[in-house]
Amino acid sequence: MINKDVSRFIQQKFIKSFIDILVLSELAKSPLSGYDIILLLYKKFKFVVSPGTVYSLLYSLEREGLIKGKVIRGRKRVYHLTYKGEDFLKEISLSRDNIKLILSKLFE
Repeated sequence: MINKDVSRFIQQKFIKSFIDILVLSELAKSPLSGYDIILLLYKKFKFVVSPGTVYSLLYSLEREGLIKGKVIRGRKRVYHLTYKGEDFLKEISLSRDNIKLILSKLFE
């Protein structure tokens, strides 16, 4: 049986490493604000991420053209996936087997 602390450490490591892909995947389902993303990561993974981390990531993804933000209801900024972001996620999906191979080699 896996120690809960080790399991939690591994999960947090993966979330931190792939947070950009997680956010893009969630934005593919529906537009979200930074606050929505923070709540989603906590509800889905019990992972607390700082607002600075999320908003910095969103700014970076928007600069890269993968997402686009729109201000609604005064100050709330909601992000959605762009066509470039959709293409990026498709490429990642096509690379799924390579990702699995890399992970399996880590544990040989």
